[in-house]
Amino acid sequence: MATFRARDRSSAVLQSSRSEVWAALTDPDLIARLTPYVTSIEAHGDRWTWRMGTIPVLGVSVAPKFTEVMELHPEERIVFTHDPEQPDEMTAVTGTYDLADHGDGGTEVSIDLEIAATLPLPGLTRIAVERVMAGVVKHMGTVFSRNLLKHLGEA
Repeated sequence: MATFRARDRSSAVLQSSRSEVWAALTDPDLIARLTPYVTSIEAHGDRWTWRMGTIPVLGVSVAPKFTEVMELHPEERIVFTHDPEQPDEMTAVTGTYDLADHGDGGTEVSIDLEIAATLPLPGLTRIAVERVMAGVVKHMGTVFSRNLLKHLGEA
C-alpha cells in the first residue's frame, strides 16, 4: 500500500454573477451531476460524502468514497479538507475555490485541490500511478467546467 497524489490548479473568468456561481458550487446534487465519475454527494451539515464510480489504475480498480468538511465563506471562498473523523477512507481531497469580481464584469473562479489516494500498489509505481491520476483529474476538471458553463447558460 502506498499513498499517491494529484494536484490541480486552474482559474477562469465566467460571465455569470458571483451569486450564480456560488449557488452552483454549493449545491451537492448539482456538483454530482456536473462532475464525471461522481455518482453522488450526500451533504450532512458541513460534511459532504462523495461517492465515485470505478476508476481503473494500473490493473487495480478503485471506487473512491471520501468525506470532506466544507468551510463556506459566502460568495467568496470554499475550503474543503478531509474529515478527520473518517480515518478509514482511502481517498482524501483538500483544497479551495475562490470567487472574485472580475474587472470586466463576471466572476473569476480559481480552484486549487489535491487528491491523495492510498492504493494497494507499491510505491515504485508512483510515477505511473500519479500520471494516470493527473490525467483523470484533468479530464474531470475539463468536463466539469464545460458542464458548469452549460448549466450557467454560458455555453
